[in-house]
Amino acid sequence: MNGRGGQDHEVVAVVYNPVRVDVPRVRAAVEAAALAAAEEGRTTGDVELLWLETTPQEGGQAQTREALARGARLVLAAGGDGTVRAVAEALRDREATLAIIPGGTGNLLARNLGIPFANVENACAIAFGGQTRRMDIGIATARRPDGSVTEHAFLVMAGVGIDAAMIASARPELKRRFGWLAYVDAAFRALPRSTKVHIRYRLDHGHERSAHVSTILVANCGTLPGNMELIPDGAIDDGLLDVAILQPATVFGWLAIWRKVTWENRVLRRSSVGRRIIRFTDRAIRTRLSYLRGASVQLTVEEPEPFELDGDAFGDLLGLDLRVDELGLRVKAPASGSVR
Repeated sequence: MNGRGGQDHEVVAVVYNPVRVDVPRVRAAVEAAALAAAEEGRTTGDVELLWLETTPQEGGQAQTREALARGARLVLAAGGDGTVRAVAEALRDREATLAIIPGGTGNLLARNLGIPFANVENACAIAFGGQTRRMDIGIATARRPDGSVTEHAFLVMAGVGIDAAMIASARPELKRRFGWLAYVDAAFRALPRSTKVHIRYRLDHGHERSAHVSTILVANCGTLPGNMELIPDGAIDDGLLDVAILQPATVFGWLAIWRKVTWENRVLRRSSVGRRIIRFTDRAIRTRLSYLRGASVQLTVEEPEPFELDGDAFGDLLGLDLRVDELGLRVKAPASGSVR
């Protein structure tokens, strides 16, 4: 979009994954939203759009750094959770804002922010007209089996156990065709082969504990696909990480957890009657699903285990240190919605 008569203009970057989004539709929606924002005086003059495509080698961080160097103060991440995570990592603690045009399998952060993931035009309207909020960003430091140490940002959750194995084994062709339902197929293939993981963990550098778990999830926020409310009290701006420890002994244990995260957490707890029902039924589930909370979490495993961040596999580890960069990211959210 060209400037008008030498007036000031605003630089906005679109970092997009061409595999995950319908590029012509995204381009048309972004240009229309940018034009409307300029005409309504919500930008400084006209909008100059930078289109930066991700590649298998550069998933969004390098493109975002280029956008910042060229003056962008609003960066739209158009793609899946991996693209959003990479852009956010480069925007961490910068005075620039992340906006999301969802186009992936899980669209995890978009779900937690209330950004529509089935309507590109509405997502673009939020990008240019939504409310700018600050949210926490998680920092994960992984100690690898080869002795190396890597650091990554995450926005929604980190996981060790069957969830990481499930994500690693999800079939790409099913993810493209059926979205998050591909993980159901991966879960059915992973569950029969799964064994409990012996972990040692501590919160906020406190007393070390140990447990045999199917999965341990460390979350910045707690809504998942499939109407699952994994962490009902999780908040994206509270400076804390929520830990969910899953220890089902049988298939019936998994079914009890499923009932809790899809029915109790999402429906019953919203009413006083429902909360009374939960109090009567919660004792049995507590041995299968327990919650903890802290500003930092340290995990250690005995043997190399896969781990995942925001629904993407990140290889194997022997230890994982997680902490919060409190309010370290600026993000666009619906003006009338609440950030979970």
